[in-house]
Amino acid sequence: MEQYIALIQGYTALGLGIIIGLGAIGACIGIGIMGAKFLEAAARQPELIPVLQGRMFLLAGLIDAAFLIGVAIAMFFAFANPLLASLG
Repeated sequence: MEQYIALIQGYTALGLGIIIGLGAIGACIGIGIMGAKFLEAAARQPELIPVLQGRMFLLAGLIDAAFLIGVAIAMFFAFANPLLASLG
């Protein structure tokens, strides 16, 4: 029985690392691309900077929120693992 608990905890830790790692990489790449496109658009039409800046910060918040939802799900599995309840 202890070997199954250790196996589930090990695979859960591996899954948590993948969830958080890929989420962080995706968020960083997304915000980087968005920032580059904002700078390109601001260089082409400087009069639209206030409108573009507001939209950029809105999208940055949404991208970051998606990553934090992934972290919250990972922390749920780290501290209250429902997979271990099925063994008991």
